[in-house]
Amino acid sequence: MITLIVFSLLLHFAMEASSPLDQVLQYIDEHQDDYVKHLKEWIAIQSESGTPTKRDEVIRMMHVVGETIERLGGTVEVTDMGNEELPSGKIIPLPPVVLGELGKDPNKTTVCIYGHVDVQPARIKDGWTTDPYVLTEKNGNLYGRGSSDDKGPILAWLHAIEAFQALKQELPVNLKFIFEGMEESGSSGLDDLLTKKNEIFFSNVEFIVISDSAWLSKKPALTYGTRGLCYFIIEVQGANQDLHSGSYGGTVHEAMTDLIALLDSLVNSSGHILIPGIDSDVVPLTDEECLLYEPIEFNLEAFKHTIGTTELLHKTKMDVLLHRWRFPSLSIHGIEGAFSGPGTKTVIPAKVKGKFSIRLVPNMDPEKLSNQVKTYLNGVFAERRTPNKLRITLQSGSKAWFADVTDKLYNAGRRAIRKVFGIEADLIRAGGTIPIARMLQHTMQKSVMMLPIGGADDGTHSRNEKLSRESYINGTKLFAAFITEISQL
Repeated sequence: MITLIVFSLLLHFAMEASSPLDQVLQYIDEHQDDYVKHLKEWIAIQSESGTPTKRDEVIRMMHVVGETIERLGGTVEVTDMGNEELPSGKIIPLPPVVLGELGKDPNKTTVCIYGHVDVQPARIKDGWTTDPYVLTEKNGNLYGRGSSDDKGPILAWLHAIEAFQALKQELPVNLKFIFEGMEESGSSGLDDLLTKKNEIFFSNVEFIVISDSAWLSKKPALTYGTRGLCYFIIEVQGANQDLHSGSYGGTVHEAMTDLIALLDSLVNSSGHILIPGIDSDVVPLTDEECLLYEPIEFNLEAFKHTIGTTELLHKTKMDVLLHRWRFPSLSIHGIEGAFSGPGTKTVIPAKVKGKFSIRLVPNMDPEKLSNQVKTYLNGVFAERRTPNKLRITLQSGSKAWFADVTDKLYNAGRRAIRKVFGIEADLIRAGGTIPIARMLQHTMQKSVMMLPIGGADDGTHSRNEKLSRESYINGTKLFAAFITEISQL
């Protein structure tokens, strides 16, 4: 009995001696099984925004998110986003956007958190080793569609808040939330909603945090930039019908031949884009910026092994990362209208479409780039002296996003990572495009930071998507540490 009393007193004094944040981090450790169970419930909802027959599931998921915020004491506005017309002409509702608020203290910093709860389609027949909608834990990893992108990170934020409340600690900041259900399908209507709500709901927001990204390696990272994207379609129309090569080969200007020549004129074997003037708006690389690349953890041999190649276009870590994040790139994606099935077929297609994209970096403008592409390809086509018809279409265009890593938002992020992981964060960019980052920064005119918790090998958008239990729990701690740090700067 005396031993038990002594133990209780020691535990009491230990709790008294530890900081409020340390108590929160300990609470998170002790309740990790509850967090995994909660994630399992969310994963079970098949919220595929790109699958019309599952639109009701996406809508249900949005209401579950809103109810979770309300249970934390927050206020929620479930905003109607109207309808979507499918290619078939059928009209279905768009999922609502959840706008949440927790805390209105004018003396506290207000941080806005963005996330999405829709997911990419997933089927066991696609090669999953587990049911994608039954969260399965194996070898320390939590497998399930949406575990890393983006249900796990959203729940980590909500669990961090719950930990403060469970210990009867006051939240260090005011929080606002934007959670949507159409990110995987283009975020329909979100831009207009942000503009409409900017001077009311978002008027007191000081910082914006997005956790819809991943680390570059197993080392924690902060993301401060993403590339933009211009997606082009080249259409070449030849004869008014498909032709037999035995009867017509050698007598007509073939659409496929013209298309292949056009695609081949875009980029050389070294990856250099051949369109004149495309680099004219690229911001010059500075010595200070180069220093950011030196400490980044990135293993070239492991990178090559992961993608299954023996040689890359560039030889050093810095050059690979620069061309992955910092410089524009051009990729050819496919040809529509050509024969692509098994076996042989001697058809000359009448019309073919080539598809390619260019990743943009800061200061590059989609409209200017589109004009450069069209001018160049029309010139190449004219030199071929073909009677075929050419049409070039910019299918979609978005600008790059870039943030100032010296901003106190990033200082808070680095301090939080040091607190939880005991190491310095890598400062990284992403080669892909996350339009919401620029959308939020442009609309609210506030600093935006990506604070990921997922690993580079999580397989987002792929089969066997996972989030490690360690990343999930440490990510929850990271978010708790971050809101503490940002409140003190």
